[in-house]
Amino acid sequence: MHTHDTTPPCSCYFLRWTSRLYRWVIHWAGTPYAVAALFVLAVAESSFFPIPPDVLLIAMAFSVPTRAFYYALVCSTGSVIGGIIGYAIGMFCWSLVGDFFLTHIISEELFAVVTGKYQLYSFWIVFTAALTPIPYKIFTITAGVSGINFVGFVVASIVGRSLRFFLIATLMYFFGEKAKKFIERYFEWITLAFVALLVLGFLAVKRFL
Repeated sequence: MHTHDTTPPCSCYFLRWTSRLYRWVIHWAGTPYAVAALFVLAVAESSFFPIPPDVLLIAMAFSVPTRAFYYALVCSTGSVIGGIIGYAIGMFCWSLVGDFFLTHIISEELFAVVTGKYQLYSFWIVFTAALTPIPYKIFTITAGVSGINFVGFVVASIVGRSLRFFLIATLMYFFGEKAKKFIERYFEWITLAFVALLVLGFLAVKRFL
């Protein structure tokens, strides 16, 4: 597939790797393997994996716009299941994974702040994390550690994740062809912007909590 070379000067190995992943997904977007990969990525990202499923969902949705809402359903379902796994990790396995989590994912100080906020705003915290670029996995695991109401956690996750992924599907369904040309031409820049959003998500957690 021919694309224009608009790689930004700060291009790095991560951007090149993500670009190759994007093109691989485009090739397999109409196959059962892509759907399975989307589901697995959505599950993993909600509990431990660092890469969000949005890029994969976008690639698949604008490749086959008529299936965009099906892909969003798969992604939402996998993400909520992953969130439940994250909740279970926090509730039942914290003694085993706590040191790794506090070393590589969130600082001990920020973790204490997040768990404290759950006492007042548990539903809205989970909903906001599920909907926005704020790292969702941080909040699924801390929800389990804090022991917040499980039903409320699941409802907030379903609403937030579904709104996020079905919004993407809606945009791809109605503007997929225009978006496809734009994304293919400026994919490296878009990836850079997406990474920046993730970083801002982490900073937002530190700033506002």
